[in-house]
Amino acid sequence: MESLPDSPDWIDVALARYGPALARYAASIVGDPDTARDVVQDTFVRLCRADPGQLDGHLAEWLFTVCRNRALDMQRHHSRLTALPGPDEIEALHPDPSPDAAAEHHDTARLALELLRSLPPRQQEVVRLKFQAGLSYAEIAGITRLSVANVGFILHSALKTLRRRMLQAL
Repeated sequence: MESLPDSPDWIDVALARYGPALARYAASIVGDPDTARDVVQDTFVRLCRADPGQLDGHLAEWLFTVCRNRALDMQRHHSRLTALPGPDEIEALHPDPSPDAAAEHHDTARLALELLRSLPPRQQEVVRLKFQAGLSYAEIAGITRLSVANVGFILHSALKTLRRRMLQAL
């Protein structure tokens, strides 16, 4: 679990470190990069207002939990069916500095996202939190309110399904 930096600009440090991952995570929930940016902005506004003692060394978990809750609130408020962002939307949130490398992996990435979309929503969320956000099982459990063992089981099942479907598609 990460503790807050001792510097006065710890919020800027948190934004630089977690902002892009939070934007991708929010976009996977709300389905729109602009709304995802609003969610992340709201998350950091709440961080500015939060008591640093309340975070108790769990900054990533706190940020992703607030982001998730805010994204779900916005999704309910807009009452629309969420579509996961495609490769172009994800690239807009976190552009690859090498166009050649991006073009080389574009087809595989598109297939992987297509297969990810075919998973049940809970599995999609756990996979995204683990691999896009780089969170630990314990952090994912705190965000999703699942047990750590359940997170591991869901992740294992999702990866097994993705591996099987990827091999069939190739």
